[in-house]
Amino acid sequence: MAEKMKMTRKGYDQLKKTLDYLKTTRREQISDNMGTAIADGDLRESAAYDEARMQQSENEARISELEYQLENSVIIEEGGVQEGVGLGARILVEDASGKEHRFEIVGTYEADSLKGKISDQSPIGQALAGQKEGAKVMVQMPRGKQEFKILEVKYE
Repeated sequence: MAEKMKMTRKGYDQLKKTLDYLKTTRREQISDNMGTAIADGDLRESAAYDEARMQQSENEARISELEYQLENSVIIEEGGVQEGVGLGARILVEDASGKEHRFEIVGTYEADSLKGKISDQSPIGQALAGQKEGAKVMVQMPRGKQEFKILEVKYE
């Protein structure tokens, strides 16, 4: 049995929206591409047909992946009064050099470091879990340990 992964409602809804798009719009686009390639004739040397088949395979693999993620997720509702950093928290931290960083703590499936969304299972997410504003935490990073001070914790 697969381990259930925590996810915010927003993240769950986004995955569901992506899955719906892939099952409807994207499948239709790929089907149209295949139809066009088939209508062109000889499929043995058709790059367009080969490309459409590859797109179909990738799309179906992504659909399976998203279905698995949605089936094996537990939605953690955000908001309300919470003590310290947890799933759904938007936090502002300061590193030892005085540079500020904004993060949102999300489930593993939702993590996107380029958007500041870090997993609750990541080293930073685990170190910050349960901590309150003003706390200092030490995090083992790829380049060594780094200290962060929590400046702000918000739930929206």
